[in-house]
Amino acid sequence: MNSYGEEKMERVSTGVEGLDSIINGGLPKNSTTLISGPPGGGKSIFCFQFVYDGVKKGEKCLFLTLDKKVEGLLVQAKQLGFDFQPAIEQNLMKFLYLNITKKFVYESMTNEIMSGEYDRIVLDSITPLSEMPIVMKPSENENVDTSMINFEGFPEDVSLPTRRLHLRYILSTLESANTTSIITSELPVGSSLLSRDGISEFLADGVITLALDPTMDRRKVAVIKMRNTKHTLKPRDFIIDHGGIKVL
Repeated sequence: MNSYGEEKMERVSTGVEGLDSIINGGLPKNSTTLISGPPGGGKSIFCFQFVYDGVKKGEKCLFLTLDKKVEGLLVQAKQLGFDFQPAIEQNLMKFLYLNITKKFVYESMTNEIMSGEYDRIVLDSITPLSEMPIVMKPSENENVDTSMINFEGFPEDVSLPTRRLHLRYILSTLESANTTSIITSELPVGSSLLSRDGISEFLADGVITLALDPTMDRRKVAVIKMRNTKHTLKPRDFIIDHGGIKVL
């Protein structure tokens, strides 16, 4: 075994053709990976492939969406070759729209993550949550780590407008659920950051970027960070076709 410990690390396939071989067989099990990219970069498609791979293996998967309604996502996925309806009917797949205008959106998200016993979870995207004031109650679920929050002296509904706290709370919930997760973030073209909030990349176990090069008419994927994984930082070309992303 080398210093990265790959031999003992259980892996979960991304479902993306040509990517698993770059990261020693897949994502570390029970890790959270950030997928960042500009509009049109393929973030949601990456997520479709990840959960579709899971349901094909009989795993229970959850897709949390903040940017698009469920109906639109299912149509988009089917056009790419991912028909989730059978898995939904078999209770292997659940799509849930999180309305950020609702008061207890964090509580709704947490309850679903912790109650479903999911093997794979997608949160697409984390950007709207990181940019809104957090309103939540102290979690009644002992499995969720809220140790970074001091609720003493606060009213029942707690408003804590700290961006890092938002993100730590979300990632702590995913970690407590013992699930392999993907979160996505918008990445403005030309940004030197790895996420729109500039924090998620430090809290996540892994970071994968999807980039566009309009001048060369190319798409690039790069593994920037991956826990306990030896990998190249060199960007690789990829295409999007029927069946999703294929790394060249």
